[in-house]
Amino acid sequence: MAELLRVESLKSGYGEAVVVQGISVSLQAGQSLALLGRNGTGKTTFLNTLVGATRRHAGRIFLGSVELSTLPPHRRAEAGIGWVPQERNIFKSLTVEENLTAVARPGPWTVQRAYEMFPRLQERRANMGNQLSGGEQQMLAVARALVLNPKLLLLDEPLEGLAPIIVEELLRSIARVVREEGMSAIIVEQNPRMILPITQRAVVLDRGAVVHEGDSDALLADSSQLDRWLAVSRG
Repeated sequence: MAELLRVESLKSGYGEAVVVQGISVSLQAGQSLALLGRNGTGKTTFLNTLVGATRRHAGRIFLGSVELSTLPPHRRAEAGIGWVPQERNIFKSLTVEENLTAVARPGPWTVQRAYEMFPRLQERRANMGNQLSGGEQQMLAVARALVLNPKLLLLDEPLEGLAPIIVEELLRSIARVVREEGMSAIIVEQNPRMILPITQRAVVLDRGAVVHEGDSDALLADSSQLDRWLAVSRG
């Protein structure tokens, strides 16, 4: 597989505060990566830096042959970055369908295909964004990123605060996208046991630096490492 993403010695943060402390990571085309760590370890800041929403202090970011390091956010999206932030950022004054058609770009992920992935959205296609439940808004945020037909999908805690039945539905959809469809993705999630089974690689951050990198299956099977870095036990 060809290398899709390469991050070299990245340092970034907000203003003068440096949160990400020299991270280097790479991702092959078609691979999915679980980005793990306790709260405040730099996971969201790392994703925000990839999309151009932080101050980069040092390091370089490449998506394929394109260097993203100094590009504004809209140019990074054009280069192939699809982003689902914690805040979702859907257009609440537009309908579900307008949210999708406003950003859709040519490619395999069409609006109709997004509806097939999330039937709830098709049922509510005429509803305004602010008329959707939290889970439906999250589905819309993911669908909107998919119809951009990105090369790399970034999901920042997509399951946070959702009802268990919605978590299961959304997790199945994400698994389909990254496992069956082969979408390259970086997924931030607080619960490693949810996300490790559907990703191929895992990176654990602590204090803005990489403290573990390896196969997702191996980390899932290593309770000592999970407990050490993520305070997770088998119980």
